[in-house]
Amino acid sequence: MLKQLATLCCVFLFCLTGCEETDLRLASEAGLDAVKAATLSDATVQDLARQASTYSDSKHQVAAAGNRYAARLQRLVGHQAHEDGRSFSYKVYLADEVNAFAMADGSIRIYSGLMDMLDDDELRFVIGHEMGHVAKEHMRKKMQLAYAARAVRKGIASQTGVVGEFARSQVGGFSELLMGAQFSQLEEKEADDYGLSFLKKRGYEPAAAIAALRKLATLGDKHSFLASHPAPGKRAARLESQLAGKSTSMEESQQNVRNRVMDFLERQFPALYEKLCDFFPWLQG
Repeated sequence: MLKQLATLCCVFLFCLTGCEETDLRLASEAGLDAVKAATLSDATVQDLARQASTYSDSKHQVAAAGNRYAARLQRLVGHQAHEDGRSFSYKVYLADEVNAFAMADGSIRIYSGLMDMLDDDELRFVIGHEMGHVAKEHMRKKMQLAYAARAVRKGIASQTGVVGEFARSQVGGFSELLMGAQFSQLEEKEADDYGLSFLKKRGYEPAAAIAALRKLATLGDKHSFLASHPAPGKRAARLESQLAGKSTSMEESQQNVRNRVMDFLERQFPALYEKLCDFFPWLQG
């Protein structure tokens, strides 16, 4: 799909070069961006993500090491700089906004407004969710799409006139494109499952995932965070069913083990089996 998008971008840009007044340098740059959208190397992805993270950090008030928000984040995940062979870094933006995002290089940014809303395990789930977007390469795909979008914008900017000048001034918004990228239902499902697994592997409360999503659902559909991370209520219901199903499976497994033990006792030690059943009638259930 991304290669098809890049091809369409190239066709669009080729058509632009046929116009009478075209900035050929910018049009050429746009063509290169369209090609890069489909052929980004791992090294380029990492470099671009670092640049985008640095740009974003420069536009926000980052919590210093001694800040209470930074201290809390350090306590929760500071010791988890590596996960599934990937490196992660964490920072807090001091802003009332309820938001969080990740970049393809593992940079995860949490807004203090979100931290105020969630308890520790709920926040761990959100962080695990953002890690999932990186681990499942959702952010790499968003970067490719952002590159393709930038190619089109540069193509428009290559035209002279008011519209071209406006588009030219917007070419540097690559970081904003990534931060505002919307995830599909499948991507959100994969990230939620990753976040839930993140909680389970470390012995944290799995139900915190459901609680976090339900709190986020109270923000309303038009909230900026839910624009990129849609349908938290439905996602909470899915995880709740998933956890309930897991519990049922465990109960069935325990019942099967008990039945096998009782069958063995009945065959090999019938007298003992009868005594046990006399004292504990429920064993025959």
